[in-house]
Amino acid sequence: MKFQSFEITVWRGPVWSLVLACLGVANVMSQDATAAEETRPPNVVVFLVDDLGYMDIGANNENCFYETPNVDALAKSGVRFTDGYAANPVCSPTRYSLMTGKYPTRVDATNFFSGKRGGKFAPAPLNDHMPLKETTIAQAVKSKGYATFFAGKWHLGESEEYYPQNRGFDVNIGGHRIGGPYTGKRYFAPFENPQMAVESPAGDHLPDRLARDTAKFIADNKDQPFFAYLSFYSVHTPLMGRPDLVEKYKAKAASIAGEEFGDEEQIFGDKPRRVRVLQKHAVYAAMVEAMDEAVGKVLQQLKTSGVEDNTIVIFTSDNGGLSTSEGSPTSNLPLRGGKGWVYEGGIREPWIIRYPGITTAGSVCDEPICSIDLFPTVAAAAGVLVQHPIDGRDLLPVLKGGSLDRTALFWHYPHYSNQGGIPAGAIREGDWKLIERYEDGSVQLYNLREDVGEQNDIASRHPERVQEMRERLHAWYKTVDAKFLQKKPGSPEPWRP
Repeated sequence: MKFQSFEITVWRGPVWSLVLACLGVANVMSQDATAAEETRPPNVVVFLVDDLGYMDIGANNENCFYETPNVDALAKSGVRFTDGYAANPVCSPTRYSLMTGKYPTRVDATNFFSGKRGGKFAPAPLNDHMPLKETTIAQAVKSKGYATFFAGKWHLGESEEYYPQNRGFDVNIGGHRIGGPYTGKRYFAPFENPQMAVESPAGDHLPDRLARDTAKFIADNKDQPFFAYLSFYSVHTPLMGRPDLVEKYKAKAASIAGEEFGDEEQIFGDKPRRVRVLQKHAVYAAMVEAMDEAVGKVLQQLKTSGVEDNTIVIFTSDNGGLSTSEGSPTSNLPLRGGKGWVYEGGIREPWIIRYPGITTAGSVCDEPICSIDLFPTVAAAAGVLVQHPIDGRDLLPVLKGGSLDRTALFWHYPHYSNQGGIPAGAIREGDWKLIERYEDGSVQLYNLREDVGEQNDIASRHPERVQEMRERLHAWYKTVDAKFLQKKPGSPEPWRP
């Protein structure tokens, strides 16, 4: 708060004393207001995009077919992570990790809710909700006086007691049990979403609706700390784009030549599986750009409300791009695989963080981070003392240009994904990544610095490293009480670590 300077010409006496007294009060008020501004914790805005691949934004891919100017500008104003991960190659488990700071394996939330596809073996037991005993990041910051807001996809429980409004969020716009915009006219109004109290006018576009609601929340709560979590349904199937944008990208795609698909490993089923190797899908491109426009609308509201300089902004995704099924709309190359796979294409995500006063604009970091790190990072910024066990780390040292004291990251996916992915576990230590397949216990080893596409399995050349990494992975399995593939009637016993 600033006070305008001025001059007063008066006579000395009782009135002069009163003027001095009033000026003294004003000075105290000014000091108190300045102190309040300095001690107010930062606001937090989280953008979570569904199914967005690492290579789907221009900031990560100079040859990106999709246009993402707002996300790219966000990257230039903060730090962009080249080695940021999701805790799982599909949605619900990663969403659990973002909310709790824990590996989803700890509560057997290891597949999307409720994905129970089998293959040669039956999948591991699946818990299909985020347990009510868990402390969410919304509950944590709410204890510090934050206003809390959720919009979009939730997918963390089948019934209302598990919905955002009962997990620490003051406002819930659209978050409920399903994993996509499957009610009403999908991405276009009427949405008929049971958690939208006010329906949109016919033809309204879902990402824009969610952005408007988020912007309104920011405007209404600019005078207090707030936590806004915009969890897009985009760019998840069904593949539906705004007509003007679809036409734009059809014209753009017409000038791009080359083979769009390549062969992919077949894990189950009898239909040949193909993987997209060229970004050229006009409808998907339209969905990506509409998401980017929605991000821009929220970022503009931060400026308009005068809170941009005291707001942490985090942008990420829940799993890799959809490249091997359901229309295979995007390519993750040079990353191998995609959603549903523990290869880099399924778990490496866009990660951008802007923390005013902490991050350096336009910086790039190759420190491996993960969705388990969101909870402790936001909690620390909000002044929350986390007193229960979590797996994630506060990223503040990395945001300041340092590193984390963390030996490894782990993945556990004991399921046959809808996208053809392999039931497998993985561990990353430094540049090294080991994958362990659960059907037969075979392993693959890659050096990601030299081979980010995971094309050259060098396990046979490094037997000691393989043994050491497997031992650490198996020790982690025990720590998180990991479950594995189950025997099917008439099938052999599945492998066990």
